[in-house]
Amino acid sequence: MASQGSAPPTRAGIGRIVAAGLVGTTIEWYDFFLYGSAAALVFNTLFFPSSDPLVGTLLSFLTYAVGFAARPLGGVVFGHYGDRLGRKKLLVISLLMMGGATFAMGLLPTHASIGVGAPVLLTVLRLVQGFALGGEWGGAVLLVSEHGGDKNRGFWASWPQAGAPGGNLLATGVLALLAAVQSDEAFLAWGWRVPFLLSGVLVMIGLWIRISVTESPVFLEAQREAEAAAAAGVEEKPPVVEVFRRSWREVLTAIGTRFGENISYYILTAFVLVYVTVHLELPKSDALNAVLIGSAVHFVTIPLWGALSDRIGRRPVTLIGAVGMAAWAFAFFEMLDSRSFPVIALAVTVGLLFHGAMYGPQAAFISEMFDTKVRYSGASMGSQLASIIGGALAPIIAVELLKDYESALPVALYMSFAALVTAVTVRFAKETRGRDLSRDTAAETADARPAAERPGSVPLGG
Repeated sequence: MASQGSAPPTRAGIGRIVAAGLVGTTIEWYDFFLYGSAAALVFNTLFFPSSDPLVGTLLSFLTYAVGFAARPLGGVVFGHYGDRLGRKKLLVISLLMMGGATFAMGLLPTHASIGVGAPVLLTVLRLVQGFALGGEWGGAVLLVSEHGGDKNRGFWASWPQAGAPGGNLLATGVLALLAAVQSDEAFLAWGWRVPFLLSGVLVMIGLWIRISVTESPVFLEAQREAEAAAAAGVEEKPPVVEVFRRSWREVLTAIGTRFGENISYYILTAFVLVYVTVHLELPKSDALNAVLIGSAVHFVTIPLWGALSDRIGRRPVTLIGAVGMAAWAFAFFEMLDSRSFPVIALAVTVGLLFHGAMYGPQAAFISEMFDTKVRYSGASMGSQLASIIGGALAPIIAVELLKDYESALPVALYMSFAALVTAVTVRFAKETRGRDLSRDTAAETADARPAAERPGSVPLGG
């Protein structure tokens, strides 16, 4: 591949790419997080009625986890075709699938209307959501990473990451607004459907923006090389096979990098709704508004963490977040127990600041771990496998620990342990800042060797 490095596009050009990534991920995360908020607030009553509120919530979160279980499968399928057909096409498909499933949720009959069929249909749509999101993250961050230059990749690639708090901000904000203007009875009767149906409008906006962008130049160059190799009779293995054959260490590193980030995020934004409303018996508006404030700060600061990683490296910034989160986990629940809204909001906000330090550099960090031919597959598999053992189980484990021990200390220990796993992983990972994405690691390794050891070199004096 070309050895000149990734040429930075014009500011207007990268702006369009970033907008496509940010708007699309915001909408998809809005859809995904909307379910998480609804699972904590209304689905336990409407789809999983039970005499024990925590049991109903636990069942509701089990379907929440089903969405995560489908994400690795989505990562494999979207990764395979994304590495073969391109990033842009697959991102359009993922957006349509996610938006369609979320819109359909807003039309579902409840348990009171059709009995057990209601949670079954809800679970099927949640599977579609998870499958679509499994392909979204890798494609969105790669489209930006491969368009951006090597020098500022951490900053530009962090913008699609900001789509996560952006989507959460949007989902929580809509729910908070409805909760403020409606009675609890009206919200349970029909108000909860509004944010799901709103997804249809958002998807059309995101689709219009995504169709207008160009394919990644790094991918197009790799595709030309693959076509030339195929014409010469060279048979290439499927990308997912190549990932586990050549890059399994990088997949494990990506899983470890995301582990603490994933678990802490869903405790800070999903489990906190249960803890505040069910365990502390405070108004749901307190929990929603605290997450709303924290998500706004999170959205603004993620690109700042990404920019910092361009200056001092991906590893140091991630370590700041992981070590900080390991310590903050204990203060977090102490502050929630104060039952003071300003203190609760501060607890969530500081937690999300530490999360942002792990999350901001992550897009560039994981993208830089893999070669172009397997980058979509590798990034998707690493991130989505982490979501199963991390984010999928986090609210379930947290609710179960709270139910069994009637104390937040075990949850804080769980959260802290997860952050330390990420800290250890990143401590021993290879720094990737400044890597030329147009070059394979084999070529870079060869260039890094002394001249006398490179293939085809002539020893001095020979």
